[in-house]
Amino acid sequence: MTSSLALDGIKARQQKTWASGDYGAVAALIQPMSEALVQAADLSAGSRVLDVATGTGNAAIAAARCLCTVTGVDYVPELMDRGRARAAAEHLPVRFVECDAEALPCDDGEYDAVLSVVGVMFAPDQERAAAELTRVCRPGGTIALANWTPDGFIGELFRTVGRRVPPPPGVRAPVEWGNEPRLRELFGDRVTDLRVTRREFVFRFGSPEDFADYFRAHYGPTLKAFEALGEDGKLLHADLVDLVTRYDVATDGTIKVPSAYVEVLATRV
Repeated sequence: MTSSLALDGIKARQQKTWASGDYGAVAALIQPMSEALVQAADLSAGSRVLDVATGTGNAAIAAARCLCTVTGVDYVPELMDRGRARAAAEHLPVRFVECDAEALPCDDGEYDAVLSVVGVMFAPDQERAAAELTRVCRPGGTIALANWTPDGFIGELFRTVGRRVPPPPGVRAPVEWGNEPRLRELFGDRVTDLRVTRREFVFRFGSPEDFADYFRAHYGPTLKAFEALGEDGKLLHADLVDLVTRYDVATDGTIKVPSAYVEVLATRV
């Protein structure tokens, strides 16, 4: 079992990773995932909604469009600055608060719905993060998540990067949040009516090389991997080009990469 001190060190490195590059450029591509999750959660106007690991505010802004009272939380202030600017541009009153997903500064049962879109899944202490999601949701409230799956494209992307730059030892893979048995283990009897539905998001680029270049420039985990590899980064670039080519389903000379994720809906006991 990884010690709390080791987890704190991992978390500090994660913060630097997510602050590097321009995650907002990647988040902009996957905004439809947040819109779909909010619709699936069937939020009511006036509901108190918390978006955990909000990043640049995708799910928070989607919930605000439903006229909910929304708070987005994240431990990377640079990402939330982008979220504030986006919300202001759309005249949506989203509140953004810097905090740790494993220690939410919220009262028990404070929110009617708690959301996270490919965010909380990266918390190094998965049990603690799941406990916090349920703690701050009121009895009868909704927990709604979108998580990448272990067997989908993003799961394979993480493994591809991990073969060149191994992840920290002793920490469970984030994509375990995309596995139904693991989700049931994490939430246990704190929730009822847990529904896990497989969905698909499609990344669209001009070529496999365009994808590899985009993720090298903008996505913190791959950017940091390239920095760590130095000259050997060309090997990782070739790996990513090969990976995208294998998953590509386009027939028009561009690339279309289906990426599996799960839509998770549960009711707080």
